[in-house]
Amino acid sequence: MDRTMQIEPNSLSAVLADLDDSDEKARRIVAEISDAQATWQPREGAWSIAQCLDHLSRTNIVYAGALKAALSAADLLAEGFKTQIKPGWLSRHFLRAIEPPPKGKISAPKKIHPAQRPDKGKALESFLRSQNDVREVVATSAKFNVNRIRFRNPFVRSIRFTVGTGLLIISAHDRRHLWQAEQVRRSEGFPQS
Repeated sequence: MDRTMQIEPNSLSAVLADLDDSDEKARRIVAEISDAQATWQPREGAWSIAQCLDHLSRTNIVYAGALKAALSAADLLAEGFKTQIKPGWLSRHFLRAIEPPPKGKISAPKKIHPAQRPDKGKALESFLRSQNDVREVVATSAKFNVNRIRFRNPFVRSIRFTVGTGLLIISAHDRRHLWQAEQVRRSEGFPQS
């Protein structure tokens, strides 16, 4: 994407730019560390860098699946290109809660818990593939008004967000856990090689 172009905030273009930024950041983080550093945990129960990437991959796959299902079931009333994503008040609150730095701990559901000691290369590869799944959702979303199609949150079934909000959540969630991975590197006791 041409970074010199002005990107409208909260738009499908902004989501694509966020995905590109997250890919770049994840590649940089992994390229700068050894396997031992990638699996090092700052304390018992805290995630390693590789676990952060594994968690993001698992989450993106589940979320992208829910978004794809909503789009495939969308009717003609939801058609019509809408570039600006307009989250409602609950969505805005949720987005603020997951942006880095974390304002509190949010427990991840079991189905998106990371593996105990994921391989750093495989974790990065899986994360990048999951990002491409999200890009496919963005491409499909381009022909719809993403503010009119709702999907059931795959982790809290009673909550329904719009597809547009779901895409913003993925971007914010990526930022949160890539920030967390960077904090692991700054932790006391982080191995030097």
